[in-house]
Amino acid sequence: MTQIKSAVFALLLFAAQAFAQDAAQPRLPTVRLGAGMHAITAEVASTLGQQATGLMHRRQMAQHEGMLFVYDEPGVHCFYMRNTLLPLSIAFIGDDGTIVHLDDMQPLTLESHCPPRAVRFVLEMNQGWFAKRNIKPGYRLSGTPFGK
Repeated sequence: MTQIKSAVFALLLFAAQAFAQDAAQPRLPTVRLGAGMHAITAEVASTLGQQATGLMHRRQMAQHEGMLFVYDEPGVHCFYMRNTLLPLSIAFIGDDGTIVHLDDMQPLTLESHCPPRAVRFVLEMNQGWFAKRNIKPGYRLSGTPFGK
């Protein structure tokens, strides 16, 4: 049943992206996250519309900024880079802030990037951000979305 819900959500997300505006969405409210000694300011995409648009059409993003996608339910939330101009690294994150999977994504591609198991959070950062800090799957991020 969870796979069916995830598939339906993916189709809805794809349809929403197909109709998304041709301009970057306004800056969203932010939350502070921690990765050891590194602070992250993450815009929070919590609605279907915000998630569908994500970082599309953005031309730049500050070094320690990103976008945190917050879902009501854990699922296998897949991402691709249609209309996204920035090369990004993506972290699929469990409820407790533990990174389940990391991947690099190339701009303007339709390659699907999915976690190996259901997650409730996804964090997009500038490409290489996690690698430069030696952050790998199993690393635990901190912040209020993760209960700490």
